[in-house]
Amino acid sequence: MKEKSLITLLVAVAFLVVVGFVTLISTCIFSAHADSIDVYREAKKQGLWLVIGLGVCWCSATLDYRFWRIRMWWIFGVVCFLLLLCFLPGVGVEINGERRWIGWGPLQIQPSEFSKISVVAFLSYWYARHPDCGKQFRRGFAVPVFIVGLMIGLVLVEVDIGTTIVLAVTAFLLLYVGGLDWKYLMSLVLSGLAAFVGMLSYMPDRMSRIMAFLDPEKHKLDVGFQQWVSLMALGSGGLTGRGLGEGRLKMLYMPFAHTDFIFPMIGEEMGLFCTLAIAVAFMTIAISGYSIAMQAPDRFGKFLGTGLATFIAVQAFLNIGVTTSLLPNTGLPLPFISYGGSSLMTGFLAVGILVNIFRQGHPVEGAGSDWTMNERITPRA
Repeated sequence: MKEKSLITLLVAVAFLVVVGFVTLISTCIFSAHADSIDVYREAKKQGLWLVIGLGVCWCSATLDYRFWRIRMWWIFGVVCFLLLLCFLPGVGVEINGERRWIGWGPLQIQPSEFSKISVVAFLSYWYARHPDCGKQFRRGFAVPVFIVGLMIGLVLVEVDIGTTIVLAVTAFLLLYVGGLDWKYLMSLVLSGLAAFVGMLSYMPDRMSRIMAFLDPEKHKLDVGFQQWVSLMALGSGGLTGRGLGEGRLKMLYMPFAHTDFIFPMIGEEMGLFCTLAIAVAFMTIAISGYSIAMQAPDRFGKFLGTGLATFIAVQAFLNIGVTTSLLPNTGLPLPFISYGGSSLMTGFLAVGILVNIFRQGHPVEGAGSDWTMNERITPRA
């Protein structure tokens, strides 16, 4: 598995991208943004982002992953600045009461997506630089948690609960891998739960989602409508699906069918077998990513690979859990599948870094035509 981890990673990602793009073409013509002039507008934009994402993946695969350690503070600062721009009038874009985007004309990006890479890079840098600080309160707990908490707080203020959960879970795992003392870990869990309960009291719409999760039948025609239609789509697809393009609930019944709730659309058209294959693909990405991280030549690479594989797996778990009504609705795209350029670029960036970590852990003399083994590009020290 160790030697084949790169191949399995790339095959799983390629499968998800193909399934996502095909489903997007089938679904986007019924989206709320589609018009009579160009009903495939979202598909074309996603195709452009796909090309850009592949370029980002190529660059990050050839750029030495230690670049993220050397330029970590600059990267962290730029991402925080972009998050702050979401609240700047004229630059920040508000959609459905949430300020998650910045845009200039037709171009819009979601900075919270890039915060995932930034948080992983910072914690990897910190615990690689301070390998034995797990039992120290200031260096092992207070400083890294405070710095990461600043970025997570900016994302939370944007009312991006899904990304906040992804960041918190990923950071918690890296703190655990970094050797943080159990008493500090448990204090984080308890304080996180208290903060979550307090947040619900100030966000009644989020509390209503919790109530809809606890009693879906009662709320199926209001706040729980998306998850109710999602279950109908998955159930009507059966084992093999209605057939590609034959889905019915995408026809303006399902809100955000091409973004957060694209998974049940896949289930309706391609059936249980395809949805299970998607779940297996994400598990493969996680296992391959952890395997690559274990083979990294240094401590920073091990942390970085672990964090990147974790945030992809956690985000996929949350999205699938929401769309199958196993979790309350959080509003989170499915990596490599849902419509969204920022999410796609972040996923490809993470894959490219994993490829480079694999390359650095498997140096090959006189590499031939294999693109993953081309000449290394190292940053200036």
